Amino acid sequence: MGANQSAPKVTAQDRAILDLKLQRDKVKQYQKKLQGILAREEAIAKTHLAAGQKDRALIALRRRKYQQSLLDKTEGQLENLEQLVSSIEFSLVEVSVLHGLKQGNDVLKEIHKEMNPESVERLLEETAEARAYQQEINEMLSNNLTLDEEDAVQAELRDLEVAVIAEMDTLPKAPITIPAPIPVPAPIPVPAPIPEPEREREPVALPA
Repeated sequence: MGANQSAPKVTAQDRAILDLKLQRDKVKQYQKKLQGILAREEAIAKTHLAAGQKDRALIALRRRKYQQSLLDKTEGQLENLEQLVSSIEFSLVEVSVLHGLKQGNDVLKEIHKEMNPESVERLLEETAEARAYQQEINEMLSNNLTLDEEDAVQAELRDLEVAVIAEMDTLPKAPITIPAPIPVPAPIPVPAPIPEPEREREPVALPA
């Protein structure tokens, strides 16, 4: 009798719940990996600031903000989808859930592309190719960050500038050595000339 029982039917709601779980697990994995990249980008920004390259520090911070916003956006979207999936009226929101899951997968693919340590290190390189890459990234990020995110980047840049200046002030300063004066040789005494003895004058005969 048990053999005649049909397997439980997998509903669209079941598939959506599974997809959500997979996305949630992937986001957690990416969060751990991305922490190292975010820390490295902050270090690169500080290096550029210490060298007086404010524009290049800004590129690193913009990329960092973009990656953080991708994760935050995905987390927020997953929370909303979880509420929709658990709804009793799932059939009414099924289309929205499927669309949201597709968007979530697209964002996860974008996050995956950002998790390349080699591309992060190119922000520090000085070659012409690396500079072209940095300019390309900067233009792309300028168009993708919101005004609020750009304001947050500028605020972070100011905070980092203060931190870098404070760190430089606390570094031990090299002792200032004043060079010893070059000894001036004493003048060599010149012997005074020896006066010649006066000759006796012979009497001059006066004419008669």
